Amino acid sequence: MVKYDFDFYVIGGGSGGTRAARIAAGHGARVGVAEERYLGGTCVNVGCVPKKLFVYAAHYAEDFKDAEGFGWAPIPAAARRHDWPTLIANKNAEIARLNGAYRRLIEGAGAKIFDKHARLRDAHTIELRDREKPDAAPETVTAEKILVATGGWPSKPEIPGAELAITSNEAFFLERFPERVLVVGGGYIAVEFAGIFHGLGAHVTQIYRGDLFLRGFDGDCRAFLAEEMRKKGVDLRFGADVAAIERAGKALRATLKDGTALEIDCVMFATGRTPSSRKIGLEALGVAMQKGGAIAVDEHWRTNVPNIYAIGDVTDRLNLTPVAIAEGHALADALFNPSGRSVGYENVPTTVFSQPNLGTVGLTEEDARKRLGALDIYRATFRAMKHTMSGRDEQTMMKLVVEKSSQKVVGLHMVGPDAGEIVQGFAVAIKMGATKKDFDCTIGIHPTAAEELVTMRIPASGPWLAPRKQAAE
Repeated sequence: MVKYDFDFYVIGGGSGGTRAARIAAGHGARVGVAEERYLGGTCVNVGCVPKKLFVYAAHYAEDFKDAEGFGWAPIPAAARRHDWPTLIANKNAEIARLNGAYRRLIEGAGAKIFDKHARLRDAHTIELRDREKPDAAPETVTAEKILVATGGWPSKPEIPGAELAITSNEAFFLERFPERVLVVGGGYIAVEFAGIFHGLGAHVTQIYRGDLFLRGFDGDCRAFLAEEMRKKGVDLRFGADVAAIERAGKALRATLKDGTALEIDCVMFATGRTPSSRKIGLEALGVAMQKGGAIAVDEHWRTNVPNIYAIGDVTDRLNLTPVAIAEGHALADALFNPSGRSVGYENVPTTVFSQPNLGTVGLTEEDARKRLGALDIYRATFRAMKHTMSGRDEQTMMKLVVEKSSQKVVGLHMVGPDAGEIVQGFAVAIKMGATKKDFDCTIGIHPTAAEELVTMRIPASGPWLAPRKQAAE
């Protein structure tokens, strides 16, 4: 006699939950998936995918201008006018296509989808409610093992007028494009949207309470990217924060903590995300959580309740879509067809889709010095070949962090066009433990920017200094 309705029940139909459900069903498990909002989760709907589409859109302004250096006739300003509603409509159509693709993937694997809000009644019982029919009697199902993959949600600071601001979620659905934007935050979402709004024609001010944005990334790259963004026209202000927001006619007025007042059309907070662990019954079951609501799990993604697991952003460990997907796959294998698959959290490549991009894999120089001691640093800054004719004053930086004793390349960082595409390939070499000699023996593809990473021969003598700092000295 079957004891439960499902062998495996996944709460959350994002990238990680979908992968776990598909793999588990492929192994023959009876699988259910609850998703109350939209299949594909943050990444597909209000994250990686639409953001990358917006980055493409924003970059055309520079591409049109750059083409003139190659003989293309200048395009009149009126002809270059960007139509925001067209971008939104086409983006919505693409996201709808992906939502359908996710549904087909899950159901095609043999799992059952419940388009409802899930709440745990006990360790094996899930209560399902229709968001559009809150008064209707809930449906109840049971499962032997339960996975929580509910991701995270943008948060706003508690200041007067915070309700007048948007987050990245709303930025993808604005009815009108704002001409003056204040982006608050110093993480990758803030940096990316500052570039997006600027590229599409807005006057952008980005403020961050720290002394330099992108905390945790390599210091040289952070400083270099800030300089490039300022050259493009983004008004970066560090050591600044918002105290209050109020309406000013049809516009908004943001008062900073130093008393400065900015009149803008839109304030976007990108000041953090909160794990979506509340209101799903975990507290009543005694599931252990960390500060901020992140679900505590062991190395096998198991909570302190033995049959309940959690992966992805709701655990707030390494909040990247590919990491959640890898976790979901490994967990499904471990539970239903042990394969020995594991997830390594070291040397995970990632990219900030800023303008220009920042790509990275391995240790930053700062972390490497703390862990390994003596290093050799190789760094190159140059003007990309394209811009020798476009005339654009944009620089690229590439950097290798090498452990001095072993000559192992422990970090690779880049700021420049297509950094993500370039770093992805080199990440394999870093993961395999390549040495500087391995890089030196690799023949570069000429002429490319990527060849710089295998042609650097002389270690840098000190940290990179921004041009404005060099001039001051």
